[in-house]
Amino acid sequence: MVTHVPAEEYGDERGALLSFLEEQRGGIRRAVLGLTHEQAVSRPSASELSLAGLVKHVAETEQGWIARAKGEEPAVHREPSNWHECFALVDDETVESQLAYWEKVAAETEAFARSVPSLDDTFPLPDQPWFPPEGRASVRWVLLHLIRETARHAGHADIIRESLDGKTAFELVALAGK
Repeated sequence: MVTHVPAEEYGDERGALLSFLEEQRGGIRRAVLGLTHEQAVSRPSASELSLAGLVKHVAETEQGWIARAKGEEPAVHREPSNWHECFALVDDETVESQLAYWEKVAAETEAFARSVPSLDDTFPLPDQPWFPPEGRASVRWVLLHLIRETARHAGHADIIRESLDGKTAFELVALAGK
């Protein structure tokens, strides 16, 4: 659901990008409001997606991209043998622990975005077949990519939540008070 997203002040591109990213994070966070663990991990469609898995995936994805932009390795390394775990809670993970982790990641994203000298600063893209060889991306690109990725999954979260208990994004915004 669309909510109003003001830039922090006129001409504040960083603030605008971070506000739009936070808006999309909010859509996913609201989707898990009031759910039991069983509801959050359930997969009510033909897809393997669950709300708990989406929370974990977007937090992990955001952390990974910001780490790369900083020239660091992502906290979690995914490969074919463990890729499925990025969309599912494992071991002692809970929705609450993933939301807390995502909150920490979001704070790190904001601090990084505000600390770089320019949104035009670049970093190397991962050595993956879907990226150009020797490819680079800007900090602006990574923030836009995170907005797109989070928004895409916020839409998935809307559908999953409505499939679980009939609550729509509009109702969840009212429930959350924002």
